[in-house]
Amino acid sequence: MPLSILILVFIIPGIILFLFVAGSLWLVRLAFYPRRFTYEKSFAIEVDHGRLDDADYQSWPKQEVTIRSPHGYDLSGTWFPLTDSSKTIIMLHGLSYTRAGMIKYIPVFRRRGFNVLIYDQRFFGRSGGPNTSYGYYEKDDLKAAFDWVVEKTDPQGIIGTLGESMGGAIVLQHGAIDSRPAFIIADSSYADLREAMALRLHNEYHLPAFPLLNFGAWLINVFGDFNFSQVIPERDVANLQMPILFVHSLEDKEVPPSHGRRLFAAKRRGLRRLYLAPDAGHVEAAWRDRTTYDREVGEFLAEASIP
Repeated sequence: MPLSILILVFIIPGIILFLFVAGSLWLVRLAFYPRRFTYEKSFAIEVDHGRLDDADYQSWPKQEVTIRSPHGYDLSGTWFPLTDSSKTIIMLHGLSYTRAGMIKYIPVFRRRGFNVLIYDQRFFGRSGGPNTSYGYYEKDDLKAAFDWVVEKTDPQGIIGTLGESMGGAIVLQHGAIDSRPAFIIADSSYADLREAMALRLHNEYHLPAFPLLNFGAWLINVFGDFNFSQVIPERDVANLQMPILFVHSLEDKEVPPSHGRRLFAAKRRGLRRLYLAPDAGHVEAAWRDRTTYDREVGEFLAEASIP
C-alpha cells in the first residue's frame, strides 16, 4: 500500500481520534478538578481588591466550625452569630474560590440582624470532597449545613440562603429538595450547566462544544456518577415557591445575563424579583454599587415579609 494512502487511511484518522479522546479527557479533568485557591489566598485577594475590610472582619464575633457532609467528608466554615438573633443566612461561594469571597455580603445582613454561616464547598478551600459536581452533590451539603443552623439556633427561626455563580446554582438546586429556606438570593447563577460549560470552552479555550462536550459529558457520567442533565437550575426553579431574588450583572461575560432572565422567567410560583446590575461583571453586583445592592436586598426582604 502506498505511503500516501496509508497516511490517509490510518495515520491521520488515528491522530484525529487520539486528539479527540485526549481533548475529552482534558475536559473531564477541567470539569471535575478545576483550579483552586487556598482560603488564605482568596482572603488576601478580597482585601487587596477592596471587597473586604479586614478591621471590620476581625471585630465580628466568629467561630470556626466543621459540618459533616452526608457524602463522607468535612465542610470547613465560619459562623458569625448575633446576640439573640433568630434569623440566619447561609452563603455559598462560586467555582474555584472559597468562603472568603462571601465575606463582602456579610455587612448587608448583619445590619439587618442576621446570623451568618459561610463554608467552603466540597473540594475547595479547607473542605474535603473528591471533586466538584456543580450542585449535584453540593445541594446535599447545603441541606446538612441547614440542619446545623437549625440545631444551633431557634428551630422556628428564619433561615435563608444566598449563593453566587455556582453557589447561586446550588441554592436553587437545594430549594428543589428542601422547602425550608424562607428566601433565596441567587447571584449570577447559570440556568443550565451544559450551556455554561460550552460557553467556558468557547471563551477561555476557543473550542467548539461539539463534539468535545458530548463525549466529555459521557465520560463525566461514567466517572463522576452524575451528568449535565441533572444540573439544570432553570428546571428546578419552576417548582420553587419560596421568595427568590435573582441578581445578575449586565456585563457578565462568564454567565451572560440571559441566564438570570431565564431563571426569573422560570419561577412561576411565589414572589420573584430580578435585579440586573449595570456596569458590573461576573458576581460584581454587590460591590460595584453597594448602595443599590443593599437597597435591592432590603426591598426584597420587605416584600417577602422577612422582618
